Amino acid sequence: MNYYSLNKTAPNSSFKDAVIKGLAPDKGLYFPESITALPRSFFDKIDVLSYEDIAFECIKQFVSPDIPESILKKIIEDTLSFDFPIVEINKDISTLELFHGPTMAFKDVGARFMARCLEYFNEEKTNEVTVLVATSGDTGGAVANGFLGVKGVNVVILYPSGKVSDIQEKQLTTLKKNITALEVDGVFDDCQDMVKRAFLDEKLTSKMQLTSANSINVARWLPQMFYFFFAYKQLHKTHKNIVFSVPSGNFGNICAGMMAQQLGLPIHHFIASNNENNVVTEYLTTQLYQPKPSIQTISNAMDVGNPSNFIRIQEIYKNDFEALKKNLSSYSFSDEETREALKELYNESSYIADPHGAVGYLGCKEYLRSNQDAHCVFLETAHPTKFLDVVEDVIRENIDLPPQIAAVMDKKKRSIHISSYNELRDFLLSRI
Repeated sequence: MNYYSLNKTAPNSSFKDAVIKGLAPDKGLYFPESITALPRSFFDKIDVLSYEDIAFECIKQFVSPDIPESILKKIIEDTLSFDFPIVEINKDISTLELFHGPTMAFKDVGARFMARCLEYFNEEKTNEVTVLVATSGDTGGAVANGFLGVKGVNVVILYPSGKVSDIQEKQLTTLKKNITALEVDGVFDDCQDMVKRAFLDEKLTSKMQLTSANSINVARWLPQMFYFFFAYKQLHKTHKNIVFSVPSGNFGNICAGMMAQQLGLPIHHFIASNNENNVVTEYLTTQLYQPKPSIQTISNAMDVGNPSNFIRIQEIYKNDFEALKKNLSSYSFSDEETREALKELYNESSYIADPHGAVGYLGCKEYLRSNQDAHCVFLETAHPTKFLDVVEDVIRENIDLPPQIAAVMDKKKRSIHISSYNELRDFLLSRI
């Protein structure tokens, strides 16, 4: 499989080079040159396939021939070492829990898959790769855990000071080894802008190999397709029209779902559930895409004012607005509405959600008002204890910390404060 840049002025690239570079030389996001739908026989036998078998069939065309099938199977086995259960909320709504991995966030799968791909590509090399990543919450912890101890790879994580939860901060600042956390005076968009600027900085790129572990990297983004196949396996016999409501920030997860649909997965419709960072919600109403400064909310991983992956979604639909609108709805919800949803889920269904899942639940409810023949699945993207202050305050109950969270709470935070791009560049150059 080759990949082309969505800026359309760079040479095509192999999967291996796309993973190592992160962005194309013209700074565009990579996109696969072709997408071959899976045969009908795959879906006919999906009930008897393991998650590992499903994932292998989904991803193999996108990594071939750069990763041999035997290695790919081992990478998938290592990546999918936890469960992805469906929990019924009521007869019309279910949730797909994606928080059973080591950092209790949906990003564990993409981070683990990418780390193992990069480790394979670096197997015989002495040149180090620096993974530069911006996080609005869970990406940092998942990347830190996924890449911890990977030879030949250094990870530098930028996060906005005071704008991630205490647990999220612990997960990305306490691991040491090859992981460094940079605490930025600003918001997530400032972190993301610094990362993008570093990739454009020839003074840096001429001296070190930079790559990204945000969902702009194809090895972080594409494995998220697996979730939608896993949900379909569990639901397709009981529910005909399956609709996914995806809490959306940088739009990598919902874009991966649309890729799963391109592979033939019978998804009826998608909902991009937004908090008050509602660029895409407004776009689907006005047809004007206008990035904005991000707004801080209680669903902080979605506090993105200029979602990087939306250009990939537009590419899937060949920039046909009407085609996109037929397959995608989007709604925006306030913090107060999110708190009410948390309370409703707990009081009416005895389900404890996190704020992002609550936004996804609200998206389901809004869609079902005028689409009563659907079964709506919202993605529960992080364990509620990662947002303990918010959730416990709403449901008025104490939540026990799971082992993955409890293990980091007493560890010492280690971060380096920066406030400008020049400080980032100086830090990176000092490590050469």
